[in-house]
Amino acid sequence: MNERSERRGFASRPTNPDAWIKAAETEPARMADAAGFTARLTIDITPKLRGRIKIIAFQRGVTVADMLRELLAREFPPIEGEPS
Repeated sequence: MNERSERRGFASRPTNPDAWIKAAETEPARMADAAGFTARLTIDITPKLRGRIKIIAFQRGVTVADMLRELLAREFPPIEGEPS
């Protein structure tokens, strides 16, 4: 009864401490794609506009964040000579 089970649970730690530390350093695939987007932008909009944005994003099959990033990148292209 006191023996430790070999079955790993959902939140179990790796037996090797180095592997445990390194595991936390790996980025999920979604975060790797968003590596260039490190600043958060907060704006105030009306609930009706927010609803329209969410519906259109859903109809296009994209997330609101991805749709707005594309819109902002299109409307505000990089300035020549300025780092990206």
